Amino acid sequence: MTSPARIGLFGLLGSGNLGNDGSFEAVLGYLRTEHPDAALSVMCGGPEVVAARYGLETTALNWYEGEYRTASGPFSIAMKGFGKLVDIFRTTAWVRRQDVVIVPGMGVLESSLPLRPWGFPYALLLLSASGRLVGTKVALVSVGATVSTHRATRTIIGWAARLASFRSYRDEPSREAMRAMGTDVTNDRVYPDLAFALSSTSEPVVPRSVGIGVMAYHGGNDDRARAAEIYRSYVDKMTRFVAGLVAEGRPVRLFIGDRADAQVVGEIMRKLESPLVTAADTATLNDVMRTMSTVETVVATRYHNVLCALKLAKPTLSVGYARKNEVLMSALGLGEFCQSAKEIDFEALVRQFAELESRAGELTEIVAKRSAEQERLLDEQFAALSAAVLPMGVR
Repeated sequence: MTSPARIGLFGLLGSGNLGNDGSFEAVLGYLRTEHPDAALSVMCGGPEVVAARYGLETTALNWYEGEYRTASGPFSIAMKGFGKLVDIFRTTAWVRRQDVVIVPGMGVLESSLPLRPWGFPYALLLLSASGRLVGTKVALVSVGATVSTHRATRTIIGWAARLASFRSYRDEPSREAMRAMGTDVTNDRVYPDLAFALSSTSEPVVPRSVGIGVMAYHGGNDDRARAAEIYRSYVDKMTRFVAGLVAEGRPVRLFIGDRADAQVVGEIMRKLESPLVTAADTATLNDVMRTMSTVETVVATRYHNVLCALKLAKPTLSVGYARKNEVLMSALGLGEFCQSAKEIDFEALVRQFAELESRAGELTEIVAKRSAEQERLLDEQFAALSAAVLPMGVR
């Protein structure tokens, strides 16, 4: 008789990003349904949150608690450096205790937003290298990827992916990005984002209401010099758009995708001081979908805010920060309703929103059909994942 499979889950989970946690919840639901006897543990950025919310055994992703804070002096620099060495042994020891480790979705191979190579990319490389060293399979499931313009980041991400046992991507550009960075993607498949597998609940729709998903957006890796300017322009134009809706007497619900986005919600609400503008109280992606079900249309920036709206078959306009937003919108039939968060064309935004609402009935039908197809494809992936890496006992 074999012992239950030991399955680890790995990532920046419980750290405040609702999209990351939503992807994790989708895989957790699959494991608890299809592999109920498996022993689960999690190595993550927010171990206390994950342990309290899901009742799982957790291990901190990094030995040094200040890993993702900017180093402020010689002591913190030294601690970060020492932590990198300690994490080699910590990660290897944790991986050795697993039969397979799943990285559940997320943009773990992306560099769309500011990213240091010795931050999470290094942690992911340690995971994949440890798996090869001790014989534990590492599965990157429906992950996002982009080609980094920074050599060190590109090298670390490339090796982290190549050393994994199973890879799938949430869109074709992600797969192509890894091919461009030297990874053999011949046997890698493209499946939808894992959040499409989450269940959703609906509440009554408030007439003429609009959901606005905002982001504390400062540009990408190459925009550090003008990060403040990009942020100010984005917030001012989103505030102006919300003000226009309020002037028409439209109820507006503000959404976030990461706890960092709360500052933008606060700025908009203080600027407008209108009872028509409210902030959604959300701690999980399921909370986002439940609350978002009450609005008629959605304008959003965060990828997973856009995804939630599409899963709910809402007429949606993306003010995105990366190509993945456009790819997702096109896949669901709304490719013409996209804007760039870095350079919002306000007049075009108003025109696009007017057209979106005028075609709401037609677009809702298209999105609903395509969203259902995403869920079916994820069922296929979960079956493929079980066949590839999960039916085992103790090595």
